[in-house]
Amino acid sequence: MSDTKALSIIVTKGTLDWAYPPFVLATTAAGMDLKVTLFFTFYGIGLLKKDLDLKITTLGNAAMEMPMMGMHMVMPNLMGALPGVDGMATAMMKSMIKKKGVASIEELRDAAVEMGVRMIACQMTMDLFEYSKDDLIDGIEVAGAATYIECATQSGINLFV
Repeated sequence: MSDTKALSIIVTKGTLDWAYPPFVLATTAAGMDLKVTLFFTFYGIGLLKKDLDLKITTLGNAAMEMPMMGMHMVMPNLMGALPGVDGMATAMMKSMIKKKGVASIEELRDAAVEMGVRMIACQMTMDLFEYSKDDLIDGIEVAGAATYIECATQSGINLFV
């Protein structure tokens, strides 16, 4: 029987822009007294590393618009192929985040830990990318897909990010 007051999220992406949705949703849900589990797999597992150096890529992100000069400038996909564009986009995004007072990923991640969000690092991904538990922040559980499936079958809300 699923618990409608539980949320599980599979986290698969590890870029700066993709790091926000799972942590914002997890901390919001935890603040609303939901039981929350995040399952980090493939590139999402990088969000659990002790030292984060998150970047943005413009390639394949056709919807990317940045507020500039009083309007929203679309970043053409072709621009992403030019050297330095990803670094420039990352610097611009980090500047906007700071200027607008948006919490950093580290702050959101710390809040998730403090709020009791269960964070699971995928064992297969750990093995595949040769990570050890020492590479990750404290309090992370390492488990396989069966552990996530068990959690998901008991959650009223399941998301894939």
